[in-house]
Amino acid sequence: MQKKILIISAHPDDETLGAGGTLLKHKANGDKLYWIIVTSISESGGFSKDRVISRGKEIDEVSKRFGFEDVFFLNFPTMSLTSSSVPVLVPEISKIFQEVKPEVIYTLNRSDAHSDHRYLSDAVMACTKSFRYPFLKKVLMYECISETEFAPSFPEKVFIPNYFVDVSGFMDEKIEIMKIYFSELGEHPFPRSERNIKALGTFRGAVAGCEYAEAFQIVRIIE
Repeated sequence: MQKKILIISAHPDDETLGAGGTLLKHKANGDKLYWIIVTSISESGGFSKDRVISRGKEIDEVSKRFGFEDVFFLNFPTMSLTSSSVPVLVPEISKIFQEVKPEVIYTLNRSDAHSDHRYLSDAVMACTKSFRYPFLKKVLMYECISETEFAPSFPEKVFIPNYFVDVSGFMDEKIEIMKIYFSELGEHPFPRSERNIKALGTFRGAVAGCEYAEAFQIVRIIE
């Protein structure tokens, strides 16, 4: 049965790093995909006109590769989310949830090193109450290489992978999509390298018993 799947990114590339293979698998299964991008870059924020234009082209190309039905832009300045952003984010995210009515959402890990990720996670969690969003059956946090592993590894904050998706048939395409974000990739030991993305997929696959896997932490699953 076709499902509506919504992924939430603080920044373009989060979705590919954390759940690119899973999104491609959803697409192959005939599910409808939607994407929320919360922050954006601008000339007023210190980015060149050329970079702003090229980022827009990257987003368009990535959207086509994943086959998103719709992309929602909240246009908060990048690297600017704070606790005061949460009350503003909540109604905007809630409105999209009510419009799309996703059965599954993928959201960033609550304790990533990047503050944009953490405050976004707080806002998303406020939009997952079953009595307000009865259509929502799965809430999963994804790991974002270069942010999740650098968070403080305290028991109350550590990412606990307890849900795995076999993406063995989709890893090569995930890497090709990630290459669209050319400025975000580097060479090992830089975390966002082709080698390290595959290494994490290999490690998660070893846990799941397959070649490559993506790992998530369950917030809620309603059967």
